[in-house]
Amino acid sequence: MTVTDKSGGFGNGRAAVPAAPDAPETPWLRPQSLLLTFCGGYLLGRDEAVFSGGLIAVLDRVGVKEHAARSTLARMTRRDLLTRHRHGKRVFYGLTEHAREVLGEGEDRIWRQPAVNRDWDGRWTLLGFSLPERQRGDRHLLRSRLSWAGFGMLQNGLWLTPAAVDVDRLLEGLDVVDHVKAFRATMVAPTDVDQMIADAWDLDALAARYRAFLDRWDRPEPVPAARDDLARQLLLLTEWLMLVREDPRLPVEHLPADWPAVRAEHVALRLRRAYEGPSRRIAGEILEWAPSPEPTPLSVRRSADQR
Repeated sequence: MTVTDKSGGFGNGRAAVPAAPDAPETPWLRPQSLLLTFCGGYLLGRDEAVFSGGLIAVLDRVGVKEHAARSTLARMTRRDLLTRHRHGKRVFYGLTEHAREVLGEGEDRIWRQPAVNRDWDGRWTLLGFSLPERQRGDRHLLRSRLSWAGFGMLQNGLWLTPAAVDVDRLLEGLDVVDHVKAFRATMVAPTDVDQMIADAWDLDALAARYRAFLDRWDRPEPVPAARDDLARQLLLLTEWLMLVREDPRLPVEHLPADWPAVRAEHVALRLRRAYEGPSRRIAGEILEWAPSPEPTPLSVRRSADQR
């Protein structure tokens, strides 16, 4: 399951953190993506809510101005990612159950699965669908979920991945079951597997993004103009999430010999460990916590909003 932010939010559409003079341009980092990354590291697993001023201060560290930060908080509340409530005159935000699910899946996808699939059993998961025009919303959500799950589009309406996928969970909440066919199968002649992979995924573009990540971060002082290690951590992890979500983790035997994902993963893990301690100390100085009340179900909140 994936959550995306369709608006920029920055004055120029990206985090205002200049890299070293010879480093590649910093990728587009949306405020919602940055805040979700922060929530995954600091709110997930806690039954507490955090003061809005602290979240605004965190986003300010990576170039998100206060107006854009407040708009992001409001948008994430509408999308059932954050709960908003008051303690006295102050506004606090906590995670919804939906957000916990999204962030938990992201944590598993990013850090608990290797960059390269070395244990492939030779089978592919194929999913075909054809939805009526009136279900454009379901079609869009299904495609987003397929991309997040590592599927590539082989041809219109036919997607595949080398991973074993829980299709029931993938389709949960979508009115598409009657229009979907799924298989776990091996490819046979005359199928050219390498050509099939080239048709479904742009490996050259993905490799270029991995190399750009390495150019930015595998250097003596990555992102030297960032304010502190909390800002560096947030930029690193958000960029890594954006990169990993595009990677289908193809079998090692079908990847180029110089595939850069493994080295990039080592760099991301090393820097994640290096930034963790200092970032926790900085966050501890700027965040204020309050008990989080029991979340109101989304259906109840929507009903109340309509009254």
